[in-house]
Amino acid sequence: MAGSHEGLGQVLGQPINHPSAWYAEDMRSRQQEWVYTLSEQDVAELEAATAAAAATGKPVEDVTLADFPLPTLGPKLRALLREVTHGRGFQLLSGVPVERWTHEQSILAYWGMGLYWGEVRPINKQGHLLGHIKDIGLDPNAPTTRLYATSAPQPIHNDGPADVVTLLCLNPAKEGGASTWSSSTTVYNEILRRRPDLLEVLAGPWYFDRKGEVPPGKQPFFQIPVFNFHAGYLSVNFSSNYYLLSQRHEEVPRLTPAHLEAIKVFEEVALSPQLRLDWVLRPGDVQLLSNHTALHSRQGFADDPQDPRQQRHLLRLWLAPPEERPLPPVYGEIMGGGLEAGRRGGIIPDRRPYVPLTPTD
Repeated sequence: MAGSHEGLGQVLGQPINHPSAWYAEDMRSRQQEWVYTLSEQDVAELEAATAAAAATGKPVEDVTLADFPLPTLGPKLRALLREVTHGRGFQLLSGVPVERWTHEQSILAYWGMGLYWGEVRPINKQGHLLGHIKDIGLDPNAPTTRLYATSAPQPIHNDGPADVVTLLCLNPAKEGGASTWSSSTTVYNEILRRRPDLLEVLAGPWYFDRKGEVPPGKQPFFQIPVFNFHAGYLSVNFSSNYYLLSQRHEEVPRLTPAHLEAIKVFEEVALSPQLRLDWVLRPGDVQLLSNHTALHSRQGFADDPQDPRQQRHLLRLWLAPPEERPLPPVYGEIMGGGLEAGRRGGIIPDRRPYVPLTPTD
């Protein structure tokens, strides 16, 4: 049963006992609790709502909840969300029939489901409200490349600019591309147990690179701790790639040996067999994660250049649920300037946000 958001009494230096503090072995034995497979009735309702939304003639980004009625599936989707935001921090929904739908149907259906989980937030400066996780040949070593547009492995991280991230798998890769999830709450507990000397470092200042997505009047970096305790909640923000990249700016203080040790230990703990939960997303799987209590990574992969069905392609939404934890003021930069639950998050765009139908739109 998911808990409430009325303050959890979590404080630095004390272990956290909460459903979001899970271990992989326990989750593997309880898979039936975190995988929900759509029933035939669910699918029929989803397809009817998708058809109704398409009949409005609206662009995808203008489709609203009123255009996408899910009288019985909608409450189920919101229950899954509550487990993500108030409980274990992750959920898997399976059985979305993308293999029999057109590309446009899949995008519209995914958008409609997302509306039941929160307000959709822009994922980049171009104003994309829906992301295409697909290798389009970008150089993963270029400082402004976001790794989701490459086939390179992604280190363990969370998507900082959103409360919740969801992914819908359209196609898997020919080889590789497996996902890994870990509890960032458990990472904190394990570091408290194993290396308490690193707590103050992880709760102190860390500089985060914007990867070229700089709002007007802002610096190309900002500061945010890894461990953030506020109003009784621990919210974790971690992405080693962005910390290391910040060092290209002369104004940013140099990472100390203690910072580098903290990165190493954090990643080792998060990816240890006790914590990592591995999963290969199949067509029609939807992954939901809390960016405050869960981490994710991805193996590198290889596509089949001849077979589109073996070219890895996922869709992503960044969401702001209306019922979320309070965040400290230091989250103002990563959340796009606002902290109001239900409206915060996303990259500040330089144009009207929209839903791209392909990775290059």
